[in-house]
Amino acid sequence: MPVVADARVLTTLPLFQNLPDAQIQQLNAALRRRQFLAGVDIITAEQPGEVMYIILSGTVKIYAEQADGSSVILAILGAGEIFGEMSILENIGRSATVVTLEESTILWMDRLTFEASLRDIPGMSQNLVRIFSRRLRLANAQIQALATLDVFGRVARQILAFAHEYGQQQPNGVLIPLRLTQSDLAGMVGASRVRVNQVLVFYKQQSYISVDQDARITVFNQAALAARCQ
Repeated sequence: MPVVADARVLTTLPLFQNLPDAQIQQLNAALRRRQFLAGVDIITAEQPGEVMYIILSGTVKIYAEQADGSSVILAILGAGEIFGEMSILENIGRSATVVTLEESTILWMDRLTFEASLRDIPGMSQNLVRIFSRRLRLANAQIQALATLDVFGRVARQILAFAHEYGQQQPNGVLIPLRLTQSDLAGMVGASRVRVNQVLVFYKQQSYISVDQDARITVFNQAALAARCQ
């Protein structure tokens, strides 16, 4: 049974971009679909890696628990992103937990189907390499920011990164369609929630951004935020 009514929807996902119609139809029959409420663990650390996932809509958080009970946020991902594929490729258990931050629609593919698709659809393998390359570039930028920027700069850089990856142009700015709480932003930039709140309040007072009741940020002045990253 097709996972989506219109298979062309799949071509909007980075993993399936620029694939021939016949291969898209093949993937539409191979994929599975599931709806998750907010706050549900999709993956937990140490469990076997037998499934890879693609976010069709919604937002998830990837984090790792520390020995002292705290957690480190590794990523917040939105529509189009994939996760869980590394455990399949490396044949190891899960290294982190993935939880939904809002109601999310997730496509999934089991190990055998994923491996067969990479083997039989070269364009999909090439897309996966591009995804890994982008992740590495973003990780390098994150490491550099943590090492060289103050909290104002780290928050600005993170907001701009989300705007670049997921931003939707609006008449008055760029909407980031992800639920980004102060606590989650704090976990990503290595600061306290209180400190991040102070930074966001300042940026709102300067009319650089706004934050709605669903914790979605709209960026009004990207140049001003970029200047804080210098």
